[in-house]
Amino acid sequence: MYAVVSREKIKLPPGTVMRMPGSWQDYRALRDGRGDGSIPRIKFRNNEIMLMSPLPIHGREANILADVVKALLDSETRNYEAFTPITMNIPEAGGIEPDYCFYIDNWQAVVGKARIDWQGDPPPDLVIEIDVTTYTAAEDYAPYRVPEVWLFKKSGLKIYSWRGESYQQQTRSRYFGEIDLPTLIGNVLQVASAQGTGVALRELRQQLMK
Repeated sequence: MYAVVSREKIKLPPGTVMRMPGSWQDYRALRDGRGDGSIPRIKFRNNEIMLMSPLPIHGREANILADVVKALLDSETRNYEAFTPITMNIPEAGGIEPDYCFYIDNWQAVVGKARIDWQGDPPPDLVIEIDVTTYTAAEDYAPYRVPEVWLFKKSGLKIYSWRGESYQQQTRSRYFGEIDLPTLIGNVLQVASAQGTGVALRELRQQLMK
């Protein structure tokens, strides 16, 4: 299958990442040209457009990590709002589509909203990205000042926290400070690969109830 990118049509084979120079107007035209679809993923920053067509494993791992977050929050009876797919954009500054995002501390600011104003409403507290194609960096979320970004790579989970003017890698999450998340998520994914996602998540919830 050949890659096709134009204002009228975008078609990328799964696993393809494409990078090109482009303006905010070019980004908007490509984004809007997808219609109601969310594939390929499109990112804009520093006058550059990146397109990525995810592999099936991308969506599977994103959903598992999001379900882990939900299980952890539910175990502490903490409220939240979660969104996927979603497009975050600030005109001329950036546009990006995280795999999953959570409002945890600021859930009340977006509860019931059909649209989010990225220049007026608070950003998500937590963003999750599966990075199997080196498509994403934590700094992509700098224009929005997202407090915490999780990047899941082949080497495991990396946690980044916004500190002043940049992201710094951390060993613990500000939202789940007592939990070794890289180990926990690694174990869940291992069980999911061997026995299925349902088994892995049920086991996790049972562990959290003890």
